[in-house]
Amino acid sequence: MIGGLLALGALAQVWALSAGELAISAAEVVAALFGGEQGMAAEVVRQLRLPRAVAVFVCGGMLAMAGALMQVLLRNPLADPYVLGISGGAAVGALGAMLLGLAPLVVDAAAFAGALGAMLLVFSLAHGDGSWTQTRLLLTGVIVAAGCGAVVKLMLAIAPDTRVHSMLFWLMGDASGARNPWPALGVMAFGLAVALPFARDLNMLARGELAARALGVAVGRLRYLLYVLASLLTAVSVTLIGSVGFVGLVVPHLVRFAIGNDQRLLLPASMLAGGALLTFADTAARTVVSPMQLPVGVLTALIGVPVFLFLLARHPR
Repeated sequence: MIGGLLALGALAQVWALSAGELAISAAEVVAALFGGEQGMAAEVVRQLRLPRAVAVFVCGGMLAMAGALMQVLLRNPLADPYVLGISGGAAVGALGAMLLGLAPLVVDAAAFAGALGAMLLVFSLAHGDGSWTQTRLLLTGVIVAAGCGAVVKLMLAIAPDTRVHSMLFWLMGDASGARNPWPALGVMAFGLAVALPFARDLNMLARGELAARALGVAVGRLRYLLYVLASLLTAVSVTLIGSVGFVGLVVPHLVRFAIGNDQRLLLPASMLAGGALLTFADTAARTVVSPMQLPVGVLTALIGVPVFLFLLARHPR
């Protein structure tokens, strides 16, 4: 399964690097990446398409892995990376910076700061006097997300017409501005390296908190780890390409349907499947109606809705 997903991810990357207004063959892509090839085609691959292809793969992988962690943390099949208001906080920061006409680098920094601010707010409110439960965390996240949504609508209402388009594209997921995905790639690898040693504990927690405690799992500490790690992955992803829905919700269910619920396989498989799915979706978004580019979040929603309904029909419980 992992080998097949690696091959699928490589295929997605090759298509992303070769497809576009300037068609480039797979052989030219390989030569540009590994052969030191020069020329316009090589520059397009290395300077324009490679950063975007890596960015969408990394974001898809982080969202899918964060979704898998959230579904264990909240023991809710509808949990996804955005359920705790992190995307809303990032949207408030990014759109606020866009409204002020700040530079793209400042927009990214504001989005990350907003995501971390929302994470800390949800954590502090849900923790309260120390009685942190899945229900309390979920409700707090939903309320914070609703508040952020209201602020976003206010900013869209008062924004000048010249800035509304870019703000809406960011909200729907826009990878065209991804410039330096390599730190995010490191964050994704770090997240997987941190989560995998706890895969056995995650398997036990997925069966229920009481069963996990009875088997010696430090549930409280594991919850904190899951929350912080999933929040970090989501914050970095949203900062890089904006808000992209359904990847973190649907991909873990697809992988679970194919290989089961063993977190030792589920986490890396979800990461690879999410990266491949978002790469395919983003390549289609920029080529299907070329030269116009669609927001990648639109295609992920169009793909995710029927897939989720199919999974629901196959497993009504």
